[in-house]
Amino acid sequence: MTKHRLYTMSFAKVHPLYVAKAERKGRTRAEVDKIICWLTGYTQPGLDAELARQTSFEDFFAQAPRLNPSRDLVTGVVCGVRVENVEDPLMKEIRILDKLVDELAKGRPMEKILRQ
Repeated sequence: MTKHRLYTMSFAKVHPLYVAKAERKGRTRAEVDKIICWLTGYTQPGLDAELARQTSFEDFFAQAPRLNPSRDLVTGVVCGVRVENVEDPLMKEIRILDKLVDELAKGRPMEKILRQ
């Protein structure tokens, strides 16, 4: 079975798209990075290093220091796909991140986005 092309894509290519989506709605790169760090366990310097290395999505999540156990609380639809029904573990992590960035862009408070 061939890998989804998104898996081999550099996370650094998609990160600016997440930031642009948030900034169009008055949010910041710092907030996007906070969401990514919350989800993956990366520190800000660690995230910056992965972006500089052009790490693939697959490696970005595989090398994540500690995926947040509360990420299972993220539910809903993103890109027409119900997050909680995605079977492929890597695609599910990517969809969770997409959903969190969508919530940020829609103006949801950070405490609710981070499931606190």
